Amino acid sequence: MNLALWIAAGLLAALALAGGITKTFVPKEKLAAANGGGWTDGASVGFVKTLGVLELLAAAGLILPAVLDVAPVLVPVTAICWMVLMVGAMITHLRHDEARFIVLNLAYLAVAAFVAWGRLDSSPFTG
Repeated sequence: MNLALWIAAGLLAALALAGGITKTFVPKEKLAAANGGGWTDGASVGFVKTLGVLELLAAAGLILPAVLDVAPVLVPVTAICWMVLMVGAMITHLRHDEARFIVLNLAYLAVAAFVAWGRLDSSPFTG
C-alpha cells in the first residue's frame, strides 16, 4: 500500500509540476491557443499565474514533506487541496463547454482522494 501511495503522489506531483510550470511561465495567449486552453479567455493573467504557483506548491507538498520527514501530514492536506482545485477545474471546463476534460479532472481527483485517504487513515507516515 505504501508503494502505491508513493506512486500516486509522485504522478500527481509530476502532473502538478508540469501544469504549474506551464501556467506560470507560458504566456496566456499561448495557453489559450492550446488544446483545452479555452478556460483562459475570461481569466486574468494574474489568475492564471496564481493557479500555476498553486500547482507548483502542490507538486512540492505532495512529495517534499514525506521525503524530508518534516510535517509529513502536509502530504494528505495537499492532496485534499488538489481535490478542491480539481472540483474548480471541472466547473470551469463545464462552463467553457470543454466537457471532455472533466473526466480527466475527475481521474486526478480520484487519485488525490486515494493519497489523502491512504496517508490519513490506511498507511500514514510514521517515524
